[in-house]
Amino acid sequence: MDLRYLRLDENELLKDFLYEAIFIPEGVEPPAREIIEQPELKLYYEEFGTGKADYCIVADDDGKVIGAVWTRIMNDYGHVDDETPSFAISLYKEYRGQGIGTKLMEQMLALLKEKGYKRASLAVQKANYAVKMYKNVGFKTVDENDEEYIMMCEL
Repeated sequence: MDLRYLRLDENELLKDFLYEAIFIPEGVEPPAREIIEQPELKLYYEEFGTGKADYCIVADDDGKVIGAVWTRIMNDYGHVDDETPSFAISLYKEYRGQGIGTKLMEQMLALLKEKGYKRASLAVQKANYAVKMYKNVGFKTVDENDEEYIMMCEL
């Protein structure tokens, strides 16, 4: 498995990974795929590559992209200010729990630091198993509501 940058001709993959990133609690029916067309979700992929903090690293397993982490400055659930990139990350289910997400996160955090960013943010549902991984790579909870943590990582 290799980590590499997303190619421009692969931008459509962000829609797949955005859908995969939707946390579905145990026993809850997954939403229809069209949910990613809602305005609050389209901002994760629409015109990706045109913003100053639009970066994407993918996990490539023998030519198949199996996971992605991407950032952009957007007014999403994890938005803290207009200088802090927000994270999105997703792996296909069969590749989860193998440390791939951690490697993706660490590489993206290193890239953002290299690019001069001071911190990064994300929002995650409290029940999501990924909370532990985010803490392990340096994210700390800075705010919360009934359902989500807003987390930040100082670079």
